[in-house]
Amino acid sequence: MTSDISVSAAETSAAEEHGQAHSTASYKALMLGSIGVVYGDIGTSPLYAFREAINAASGSGSIQSGIVLGVLSLILWTLIVVVTLKYVVILLRADNNGEGGTLALMALAQRALGTAGGGLILLGIISGALFYGDAVITPALSVLSAIEGMKLATEALDPYIVPLTVIILAALFAVQSRGTARVAAFFGPLMCLWFAVIGIAAIPPILHQPQVFLALNPLLALEFLLEHGVIGLVTLGAVFLAVTGAEALYADLGHFGKSPIRITWLAIVLPSLALNYLGQAAMVLHNPAAVQNPFFLMFPDWALVPMVVLATVATVIASQAVITGAYSLTRQAVQLGLLPRFEIRHTSESHAGQIYIPRLNRLLFIAVLLLVVLFRSSSALASAYGIAVTGTMVVTGMMGFIVIWRVWKWSPFAAGLLMAPFLLFDLTFLAANLLKVFEGGWVPLAIGGVVMLLMYTWRKGSKVLFEKSHKQEIPLEDLVRMLEKKPPQRVPGTAVFLTSNATLAPTALMHSLKHYKVLHEKNVILTVEIARMPRVDLNERVRMEPISETFVRVTLRFGFMESPNVPKALAIARKLGWQFDIMATSFFLSRRLLKPAAQSSMPLWQDRLFIAMSRSANDATDYFQIPTGRVVEIGTQVAI
Repeated sequence: MTSDISVSAAETSAAEEHGQAHSTASYKALMLGSIGVVYGDIGTSPLYAFREAINAASGSGSIQSGIVLGVLSLILWTLIVVVTLKYVVILLRADNNGEGGTLALMALAQRALGTAGGGLILLGIISGALFYGDAVITPALSVLSAIEGMKLATEALDPYIVPLTVIILAALFAVQSRGTARVAAFFGPLMCLWFAVIGIAAIPPILHQPQVFLALNPLLALEFLLEHGVIGLVTLGAVFLAVTGAEALYADLGHFGKSPIRITWLAIVLPSLALNYLGQAAMVLHNPAAVQNPFFLMFPDWALVPMVVLATVATVIASQAVITGAYSLTRQAVQLGLLPRFEIRHTSESHAGQIYIPRLNRLLFIAVLLLVVLFRSSSALASAYGIAVTGTMVVTGMMGFIVIWRVWKWSPFAAGLLMAPFLLFDLTFLAANLLKVFEGGWVPLAIGGVVMLLMYTWRKGSKVLFEKSHKQEIPLEDLVRMLEKKPPQRVPGTAVFLTSNATLAPTALMHSLKHYKVLHEKNVILTVEIARMPRVDLNERVRMEPISETFVRVTLRFGFMESPNVPKALAIARKLGWQFDIMATSFFLSRRLLKPAAQSSMPLWQDRLFIAMSRSANDATDYFQIPTGRVVEIGTQVAI
């Protein structure tokens, strides 16, 4: 598969189609859905963020009012600067035909730079790899922190926290195959209830300790950092827990649109979160012992159990959002050539974005369970959080600068002036989180490192394989002229030969002529291109180019967020004059058997890793959704 840079016409039509889809949907439904899906992760941060930040700031010493107000000011202004200004105000405008997320931004920036944008692939690999670290830690940390509220009722329940967490997570991953369409309708209302409850519960403590409003002065945050030195930097790493999930605002842009995400943040989510953090600070100012769990201690005893249940539901929703994000990111990575093909199942007939990837689901579940069993508490696991998210935010800021400069046509100085403060902010947070590497921060780095190695190996190996497999192939036009002069025996029907390079004779065609010594009446050289845009308009889906009376070159174009469906796309060719009958057509695919070469441009271990990844890739027949009864696979052996 190849990427196409000339996509301006298709981009315009795809963007218009995307905009129309949002305009016809119920605006209130989009707002409600964004509350449930987009803000699940950041909405459950109050369960642990303030507690961990206060503990980091105070160490083993007493909790002074200056510490409480300084930490509170840091949290509030982090929400304002990182989430509100960087994401809601600026980056939501940097959409790739209505789609967001780091890989969508990478494709947008790469398209703007053209041939000079090769280095952006590395940034995309880094951000994508770090997201998987986030996707593993979020379910474990969120559900653990919710279940730990039971300890406040009685310490006797402490031994059951980890087993109960495992059961809930097992149930969550087990239902992924059924799709999220049915339960998604409940996400919005439940999260609305969550934000209302956590905001209202904070009002009584605030009324008793109104001095917490002093934290709205950003100078308190600055003074805290300057006075506490290294402790202040460590605290900053814990403060960042309050904005984990901010990337979801951008990643889920394509599902809900800019306006619903912005309005729900400014009108509902931000006020509720700010109130809750103010309330937790008021609780600790009134009673420093409340630092053990200031979130749940804001509620009366009779409301504790219902709140644990509601918090558990909210954390499951937060986990669902990040799991779904991992599915979406994986599909984008496959389409952009960063990972081998995975089996992708569509769980909804009406929503293309609702997918399920069985192998990824199993890997995530195993990794999440290992974290729960290994760390056993949200406080221990909190140290592992943050590095993945801050790393992704740094990369997003860097690519955002390129988009503002090259796509928005700002001067480099103006673009730098706009993004430099945010990059400085993100880099400071990254430095603060790197201090926690040996306390658990190694987990997302290890996960990200493994994924980066896999992505790099797949991309490099694919390039080597492409070059080697095409060295001995002849130009397609030359072969067609030879066959027209001395045609072999013809058989009725149509043969479709899939190839990644439409200018060369497909390997499957060459081997078919060599072994079968026959040629079909009609022959199609089919190429599937993945454009650097999320979706391709149906009018731009198929390109046909006659080569001779019996040969035609067909190119199918898909966006990197679409699942290629070859038969469905070929049906469009009927409007272009090709009488396509699936039952009279045979699809010829070349199946390569790879083995390490004596001399390779990759080390032997990387050769073997690429070969193992290639063997684990999903079958091309399934990936392109071709009827298995119409496929003929021809094996070839290639040394790489």
